[in-house]
Amino acid sequence: MVVSDRIDGRAGIARISAAALFALAGALFVVYPVVRPYAAGGAPDGRAEFASPWWLVAHLAAVGGFIAFGLALVPLAGLLEGTAGRRAGVVAVAASWIGIGLTLPYYGAETFALHTLGASGLDDGAVTALAESVRMGAAQATLFATGLLLVAVGAAAAAVAIARSRLLAGWSGIPMAVGFALFIPQFYADAPLRIAHGVLIGFGCAVVSLGLLRSQSPRSTMTGA
Repeated sequence: MVVSDRIDGRAGIARISAAALFALAGALFVVYPVVRPYAAGGAPDGRAEFASPWWLVAHLAAVGGFIAFGLALVPLAGLLEGTAGRRAGVVAVAASWIGIGLTLPYYGAETFALHTLGASGLDDGAVTALAESVRMGAAQATLFATGLLLVAVGAAAAAVAIARSRLLAGWSGIPMAVGFALFIPQFYADAPLRIAHGVLIGFGCAVVSLGLLRSQSPRSTMTGA
């Protein structure tokens, strides 16, 4: 009985930790496009946008969102031990963390290098040209795209793990997975669609978070009456 109580207690802590981290990740991914400065009329980002303090806030929110998402998958995978979703949960953690590792260096340049360019006093044309070289160099663009694709794979694996485990409603991970799958396409959209994308990820993470708070651990549900 004592061992069972300890197991249930650990599962409860893992469930609350995962729920809190998913909620935090979702909130930060909403903040990212909402507070990010956009050039008027859909024009390319320029000196004014880069120099804004909100540029820093927005992109640091994205960095925090990726980290919180990766951390949330760890206790989630622990909860899936002993269920049919265990293997997919391991894939979700591995793919997401490799993807996050490849993605964050790009966000570091986007956050700090472009902000420095915006405050440099260079004219708009020079700032735009330098920003393009920072963003679209072959190495950084390849690592960034690969990283985001791996994060999308991780989110999809998490959705599969959730569905197979029966810990939550089978569809619970789908909105989150769709949001991460659309991460690259949304960069080519206008501000309203980018904000809608952030809301989609926020909603998807919130669904998983609330589902975890309402769920029981697999071990608890497997015991008889």
